[in-house]
Amino acid sequence: MKRIVFLILVILVATQTVGFSQKRKEREGIKVDTLSVDSLEYRLIVLDPGFDTWLLNKPPKSFYSNSYYIQKNRFYVSEWNQRYLTSNNNGLYESYIDYKPNTDYGIDINYKLYYYFKYFEETNHIKLLNFDR
Repeated sequence: MKRIVFLILVILVATQTVGFSQKRKEREGIKVDTLSVDSLEYRLIVLDPGFDTWLLNKPPKSFYSNSYYIQKNRFYVSEWNQRYLTSNNNGLYESYIDYKPNTDYGIDINYKLYYYFKYFEETNHIKLLNFDR
């Protein structure tokens, strides 16, 4: 079996109460980026084992603005979901991404999501967007 991309990219809207202890958050693992706002917790989980190492060689999240990441993610998510819903994709697009550009996920999650799409394109030799820089 060729390289399998394990992807559960976004469990963006996981509601949890604010009262959970810090120990629980620490046990959730290193590969989880979390933003808590008004009793909502947003998570981006990338299960591909090579992603974190790959991400270390990319510019810091401050290289682009959060609005830049939001704009790019809007296009990437739209294309991803279109392929997920309509194509015979050999398991490449394993989940639908519930991303709402008007929701404030924070720069950490937007940065990581944007670079996951870049990682996916590079490792699978697939171009998701034809007009991306």
